Order: sequence, then structure tokens, then C-alpha cells
Amino acid sequence: MSGTIARVLARSGHTVLALDADVNPMLGISLGVGPEETERLAGMRQSLQHGELEHAESVNELVERFGADAPDGIRLVVASRVDGIDSGCACCGVTPDGLLNELDADDRAVICDLEAGVGTLTKMKEGAVDVVLVVANPTAKSIEVARRAIDSAAAKKARVIVIANRIQTDEDRETIISAFDGNEIIEVPEDSVVARADREGVAPIDVGDAGPGVSAIRSLGERLRSIPAAG
Repeated sequence: MSGTIARVLARSGHTVLALDADVNPMLGISLGVGPEETERLAGMRQSLQHGELEHAESVNELVERFGADAPDGIRLVVASRVDGIDSGCACCGVTPDGLLNELDADDRAVICDLEAGVGTLTKMKEGAVDVVLVVANPTAKSIEVARRAIDSAAAKKARVIVIANRIQTDEDRETIISAFDGNEIIEVPEDSVVARADREGVAPIDVGDAGPGVSAIRSLGERLRSIPAAG
């Protein structure tokens, strides 16, 4: 989802920085750089820990030195934390909240793929993010996690959009609507194109025939173009 939104923004003329801060960094695949490059970027974090690469002195240097170019001119950076003796330095000790708080975004659109939960959001500075997309599948566990994420994002004065993900039936739809009544909700239907892209290790946006889920995400990307920055 984050990869498709980043590609839509880039194609509309935005300079896009994509940050993969998930503990299982797979954003590169959904952006379209492929499994090998995705694995290489993740491996660079471990190379830092083992002293095989020179450390960056700032967050912005991290973006330049440890990133890769992705399709449509996007800059991709894996920003998962490295645990080790040098974990206090700018590139090893970086956390998602620290990176977003310190990053000099200039005129770039920054898309950050976070791990599930609220840990990062609780540490963010107020106004550090403009929009938080809270993904909720129509299951009790997913809905509960999403509720906590919404509360944390709202406390930081961020606009919240709930993504009703993998919707297949009217019951699925009603489950999400009733759980998040009063919130802005975008429905993303179950999509075989996304499943196919995952199997093949390619970006959903690059699969020939866009399915309903991919189309919904692309429409969301178009909407995000017009959202003003916080502050």
C-alpha cells in the first residue's frame, strides 16, 4: 500500500522519499526495486553493526548514503534500528520517530511504512506528520490495534484516514464502519492483483491490469496530493 501511494505521488510530480521502518522491511518490493535490492538495503543495516561500512553523521546523510533509487524517481531508505555497540550513532541508533522528527524533508513528500502498533506514534512530536493512514482488516484484533493507533495519531494533531483493508463482503464493510464511525474511511477491496504481485515480488502498480484494491489505493494517492502540510 505504501509503495503504491509513493509511486502515485511521484508520478504526479512530487519528489518522494520512502522510508521503510518496519522490522520486516519489504517496502522495496512494493515500490518495484525487486527482492534482491530490498534484501541488499536491509543487509546494509547489519553491515553497519558489524563495522563493515562507515557510519553516517546525520539522518540526512543516512538518506543519501544508505538509500537506493526506486522507480519514478523515488528515494528508498531502510531505516530499521540496529542494535549493537555503536547504536548511539546517527545511522545505527535511528528510530522511526527520531528519523521523522529530525529529517529535513524540504519540499519532499515523505512516505514512512511503520510496523503495526502505536509505539512510534506515541513518540512523535506534535505536527511531525501530516497524515496517518491506519490500516484495519475486518477482524477483532486488527480493529483494536487500529483504535489505539487512531488515538495516538489524533493526539499528535495528525489527520487520520482509516483504510478498510481486504474488504470482501457487506459484513466486512459494516464491521469497519461501525467500529470507526465518525472517522474518514477509505475502502480497499480484496484484490487478486495484489496477491499476484506479492507472489512474484513485483510492485502491484506495475501489474498489467489494475484490480479494485490497487485502483482504490491509487485513488487515495491522488487525494493525498492535495492535503496541506501540518503547521
